[in-house]
Amino acid sequence: MLLSELTTMRVGGAADHLVEPTTEAELVAAALAAWADGTDWLVIGGGSNIVVADDGVDGTVIRVATRGVERLPGDGVRLRVQAGEPWDDLVASTVAQGFSGIEALSGIPGCAGAAPIQNIGAYGQELSSVLVAVDFLDYQTGELSRLEAAELELGYRTSVLKRGREGVVVAVELALEASDTTVVGYEQLATALGVAVGDRVLTTRVRETVLALRASKGMVLDAADPDSVSCGSFFTNPIVSENFARNLPGNAPHWIEPDDSHVKLSAAWLIERGGIVKGFSLPGSRAAISSKHTLAIVNRGGATAAQVAELARYVQAIVLASFGVHLQVEPIGVGIQL
Repeated sequence: MLLSELTTMRVGGAADHLVEPTTEAELVAAALAAWADGTDWLVIGGGSNIVVADDGVDGTVIRVATRGVERLPGDGVRLRVQAGEPWDDLVASTVAQGFSGIEALSGIPGCAGAAPIQNIGAYGQELSSVLVAVDFLDYQTGELSRLEAAELELGYRTSVLKRGREGVVVAVELALEASDTTVVGYEQLATALGVAVGDRVLTTRVRETVLALRASKGMVLDAADPDSVSCGSFFTNPIVSENFARNLPGNAPHWIEPDDSHVKLSAAWLIERGGIVKGFSLPGSRAAISSKHTLAIVNRGGATAAQVAELARYVQAIVLASFGVHLQVEPIGVGIQL
């Protein structure tokens, strides 16, 4: 099977061998079998944060198809979520049940097992604020164990799992609040809701508003929207020193980080001020900047992984030459350098 059929960017060659475990036991067995063979292996869920090489993947591809959400006993709202549970289905379910904590993460594609790998976040919420632990099958030891959130070293769109600790997330445990309201912690979301940052709003309103905001940027998977054929945000907002930020134009959007010595910049602003406009593409390429949001690279139909990577490198070169800032890519390249 072509991996372009299993990824939201719609690029990628064939997989030598594809397995789709639907239970925890099958997932563990599939991973252990692949590792025992000593060949290459790849684990995917929704395929929303990877760019697979045009040559495909040698070895085994494990497409996680485990489903289910279990409420754990005890005080509060503790949920154990199977790795293959679609993330937005989980968010919709928690909002419907009157739980809060992940409603601003509505519309993010992919599965629950991938969420801690890059510590997903949007509109003032991050997974790190609700993640308790993950059940993790370790590639080095072959053992299934529980990793507490602190052991994952979660940061801005990163974790030890993204930085090289190999294995498979089997399930995630979340701690939510039994409340149908939530505090709005992001200015753009507050403006769209017509409230002030810090106000409490119904989680149903937050979810509806976030979905609308994401759709306006092509960041919700939609067969009718060609701008949604992407990995979502392709670049992360760079974090620089306060001294470095002082040398940027005075109107450059920035946010002070909690340590007060670093500043987060807007990658979209840097890209646009570097002269790259929405809809931009390189000559002859089917990969393009989204017509709705300059953070996204989209497949306009028939793009190759090589074209996606080429456009990403071009954007990075422009921003580096214009502002001295190296943009980090958010998706993971499989068999291809991003």
